Formats: sequence, structure tokens, C-alpha cells
Amino acid sequence: MSTPRTPAAAPALGHSLKHLAIHLVTPLLMCLGMALAYQGAFHQPEPNHLKVAVVGTGPQAEGLAQAIQTKAGDALDVRTVGDRAAAEQLLRDRDLVGAFVPDIKSPELIVAKGNSDTSVVAATAVFTNVTDRQGVPLHVTDLTTPAKGDPTGQGLFFLLVALSIGSYASVAVIGAAGAGLSMRIRALVGVAVSLVVGVIGIVTAGPVFHVVDRDYAAIWALGWLYSAGIVLVGIGLHSFLKKWTTLALMVLFVMLNFTSSGGIYRPELQNGFFGTLHGFWTGAGFLEGARSILYFDGGAGLGGHVATLVVWLLLGGAALVAAVMYEGRGRRPVETPEEAEEEMEETVAV
Repeated sequence: MSTPRTPAAAPALGHSLKHLAIHLVTPLLMCLGMALAYQGAFHQPEPNHLKVAVVGTGPQAEGLAQAIQTKAGDALDVRTVGDRAAAEQLLRDRDLVGAFVPDIKSPELIVAKGNSDTSVVAATAVFTNVTDRQGVPLHVTDLTTPAKGDPTGQGLFFLLVALSIGSYASVAVIGAAGAGLSMRIRALVGVAVSLVVGVIGIVTAGPVFHVVDRDYAAIWALGWLYSAGIVLVGIGLHSFLKKWTTLALMVLFVMLNFTSSGGIYRPELQNGFFGTLHGFWTGAGFLEGARSILYFDGGAGLGGHVATLVVWLLLGGAALVAAVMYEGRGRRPVETPEEAEEEMEETVAV
């Protein structure tokens, strides 16, 4: 026996569907953003001003370099380097991806895989074509020594992912569950959480999986700077964006961050948009800083990468100041328990 419909049934159904549709906006926007960001950044990796060199002086070396440049066009930036020592220094400074040493019997490509394994693969393909025409094999020499648990050098990228998720997921909890606390207390909690996130990152990447096999304190300090920047930016934004904070942090610290970090492809294998972001985005600051420490003895632009992380930390401080001023005018958003629970569930699901 069926239950007769009441006049209120249709309006109740309409209200429920509207409520459901509103809540579906966030995951659908996340889906769209992730599709655009990841496919835009990774769908067609190809050399884009990949910096390589031919080692040698005189017409023969210059002629080979010019021939490779002419054929490659904008895909490569080819130069000549006077001798092997100068080429190795340029590789250690991360100013080159590969340096080709011509030889009739045993041509050699000098690389630094710690800079980027995928970029080295691209450079190797270029000079393998050269040696194939000579009918001799190409010998590849790597100046860097990968960590035992990270033979491709990409394990640092997954450390970046772990630090990022731990950081931005904590923001929703601090903003929602800690809504009754002052901004000062929320900020202090955020700093403490970022310290813990950094410890979790270095313990798992170090003793557990050996992605990091030395310089633990330095990598942890970079991880803390990186995490603290995300957390403080997020806490500040939460006062303004409320339940939309998770989506905003996904855009800033996942969609644009992972794709521009250089973890999968560095700028020389990406289009101009993500290559430009790589120069100042926070994920690139952490990842390239960690590479400089682990594989290039703390050189190769480490100071600039640390400066990038400090700037993002200062942006977090500015966001907190703006939030304090906003809340001081009585505009602090008050979430219902249901809204706070929904926000935390969305963050955990992501």
C-alpha cells in the first residue's frame, strides 16, 4: 500500500535537491581545476629552451652546436663550453642539463640527474641521435649520487605532496574546530602543526624510506618553512572565505603548486605558464631547495629558494593581519556545527 503524497512533499524535495546541488559545486570545481591544471601542465612534455652544451673549442665544436641548435629551434638552447671542468661546474650550478663531449670512439654526455631525471632523459635523447649517426654508443656520466630510496630523484616530489596535504588539511580543522579561539591562538596552533608536519615528513622520507639520506635538519627546516606558509595563508583566508577555503587552498597549493614545482617536469619541459610559476611558487621553492641541499652541496641557488619560502611565510603573516582587522570589525564568520563538519569532511575527502 503506497503512502499518499502530501502537498509539502514536492517543496521538500526541491529544497533537498537545491541543497545537494549547492554542495556539489565544490567537488565539481575541484574536478575541473585538477583536470585543467594537471593536463595543462603534463599532457605534452617537450623540450622548451632546454639548456645543453657541446664541450670543445674551434670550428668543429661550434659547427656541431650550431647544427643542433638550427635543427632543434626553440626546443634547445645550445652553447659551447671550453673544457670539461667548466662544463661540470655549469652542471653543478644547475645552469645546464647536459654537456656533450664529442669523441670519435667514445662520445660522452655529462649530466646531473639530481637536477631533474626527466630533463636528463630529454637531453640524452638529443645527443643519442647525434651519436647514432656516428654509429657509436653514447656514454652517460652522472655527477650526482641519488639517495638509496630515490633512484629517479622524484621521491622529493612525493614528500612535497605529503607536506602540502598535511598543511592545508589542518587549516580546515583549525578554522572550523578552533573558530572560538583568538587569531593569535589559531596562528600559534598553526605554527605548531607545521612543525609536526615537518617532522612527519622528514621521518618518513629519511629513516623510513631513505628518500632523504643526509642533511635531515636542513630538509626539515625547509619543510617547516613550506608548511608554515601554507597554514598561515590558509588560516588568514579562512576568515574571509569560510567553507570555500578548502577550494581556494586546493587551487593555490595543489593545482598550481604541484604542477609548477618541477617534481615531474621542470620548466624546460613545460609550457610558459607553469614554467613562469616555477620561478616564485612555494612548492618549487621547497623542492628545488631540497635538491640543492641534497645533490649540489647547498649551492645552485639555494638562497633564492629559501627566499621564496620566506616570502610565502610573510604572505601568510599578511593574511593573518588582514584577518584580524576584518574580524575586529565584527565581520568574523560564525559557522554552524553542521557547516564546520561539512568543511572538515570535504577536506578529508580531498
